[in-house]
Amino acid sequence: MLEQIKVFHQVVDSGSFSQAAKVLHMAPSSIARNIDSLEAQLKTTLFKRSTRQLVLTEEGDYFYKQSGKLVEDTDVLLAEMRGAQDTPQGMLRISVFESFGNLCLAPIIPEFLQMYPDIKIELDLDNKLVDLYSENVDLAIRIGVPQDSGLKARKLLNHPTLLTASPTYLNHRPPITLPSDLHEHNCLLISQERQRNHWFFAKGKAQQKISVKGNFISKGGSPLLTAALKDCGVLLLSEWMVKSYIESGQLVEVLPGWTVNHWEEGSGEIFAIYKAAQYPKPHVRAFLDFLIKKLS
Repeated sequence: MLEQIKVFHQVVDSGSFSQAAKVLHMAPSSIARNIDSLEAQLKTTLFKRSTRQLVLTEEGDYFYKQSGKLVEDTDVLLAEMRGAQDTPQGMLRISVFESFGNLCLAPIIPEFLQMYPDIKIELDLDNKLVDLYSENVDLAIRIGVPQDSGLKARKLLNHPTLLTASPTYLNHRPPITLPSDLHEHNCLLISQERQRNHWFFAKGKAQQKISVKGNFISKGGSPLLTAALKDCGVLLLSEWMVKSYIESGQLVEVLPGWTVNHWEEGSGEIFAIYKAAQYPKPHVRAFLDFLIKKLS
């Protein structure tokens, strides 16, 4: 019955029998039989089935919430019983936003694979938010704490942003001494999927919201960084992306006395996110520990 309950949880998390079947590597018909059997044992209907959507009944919602701890406690118990015999192995699927994946993860993954030769990594560099359940992702790296209470998060590092431009660009354009001076400059912009872009400045108690515009917009930071290095405009990016170029003199920090962010509430922190309903598998735990140690 426990396996049927796990199948039931995956169906709820995935939103459909077919998605759950993909995650569990089972045929959709097997998923349906597991749910039918569980409903027969419980003598209740768990789902309102229709051709358009799958919705929990009142009893199904109650059973999902109450059985969640049972599933998690079982996974924890099995992990404890296996103890040191649990060698990290298997496929580890990681989703990470493009710039961080290229600059921070890609260089250290070979070292991790040398430490754990029985682990395989599938790395997805994508700036969209993925559903860890329906897309069968073990670990996602994102900016900010997840809103989904069904996920856990471990902080990896802070995420300050810096305003920079190349010396050549700055030498051929009006000086930037105040945030409002950016109105006269070409700003390289992260796509925010909104009509107008703003950068938010703070200095002591002073706060300013500056409307910015430019001729290059990208969902990822790497193309914008390349453009800034080729003297195309003013760039607002993560410190870990631009720090080495500032040190080499290829970029110069602009308005260093101000704190500046893409969002009014700040740029937040970077977290590793994983499923809360399950005790982290050995290969997930191993990568989390390795990542935190390397990034610290």
